[in-house]
Amino acid sequence: MTGSRILALGHYQPSAVLTNDDLAKIVETDDAWIRSRVGIRTRHVAAADETVDAMASAAAAKALAASGLAADEIDMVLVATCTAVDRSPNAAARVAATLGLPAPATMDINVVCSGFTHALATADHAIQAGAARNALVIGAEKFTSVVDWTDRSTCVLVGDGAGAAVVTTAQDPQIGPVLWGSVPQMGGAVRIEGDPSRFSQEGQTVYRWATTQLPTIARKVCERSGVRPEDLAGVVLHQANLRIIEPVAERIGAVNAVVARDVVDSGNTSAASVPLALSKMVERREIASGDPVLLFAFGGNLSYAGQVIRCP
Repeated sequence: MTGSRILALGHYQPSAVLTNDDLAKIVETDDAWIRSRVGIRTRHVAAADETVDAMASAAAAKALAASGLAADEIDMVLVATCTAVDRSPNAAARVAATLGLPAPATMDINVVCSGFTHALATADHAIQAGAARNALVIGAEKFTSVVDWTDRSTCVLVGDGAGAAVVTTAQDPQIGPVLWGSVPQMGGAVRIEGDPSRFSQEGQTVYRWATTQLPTIARKVCERSGVRPEDLAGVVLHQANLRIIEPVAERIGAVNAVVARDVVDSGNTSAASVPLALSKMVERREIASGDPVLLFAFGGNLSYAGQVIRCP
């Protein structure tokens, strides 16, 4: 085998939904203010006892069922998260135990909002190297557990959820070369620090960097995969802010692509946002099997990673 492909997808969101009107009862804000600045209408909020690994397991179970693979065929589990509470057992090990996987390699990957695209590249590399054949790659976050509910600039942004992909071998690679990196000097622009941990960011700094730098980087991702932006059928950017997603997608030149706007209904779910949005797009049949889709995420550290995949 010379590459890998996404075989199946799955996602999970908590049942509790927090609207902008609900938030207006908690902090000084309103629906119009939130929509005009970030485009978010609702977000899902996990229950107090609903853990990162529980959400990851739910999404992974759906992806595994859709893949047709048996539990004992999965030999790697990667969970991208920055909000798991416990260090050991890590979230990946707990997912493996919940799903009854007998002996997979289990790793958590913390690259904050770009965690899933980093994890997908890691799985692709492992499969190309012969270290794995079938991997579960999951992005899962309980971001509402690290937000300051008195800070209206951040509490309006976040939501909880998980998205998962089953990645397997392919004779013809359907996950393109990753382009990843970071801007260490700007690493403090997005922070989850302290005890207890709390999320904060320099919103305008991130916005200016994303809208000016990301289009060029994203076009380089397409170039590495030999796909022209105008040939993309889908664009799934990190669902941070609609005011970032829409101008960046336009500047990439993906004029024929369906652009994911899941942020409107789900908020910013950090490492879960890309697989969550992708899974929903595929479920709604907005993109066809085999179509090229750009995945690109950015966020804390200021790290970024992207690749062009073929839709499962």
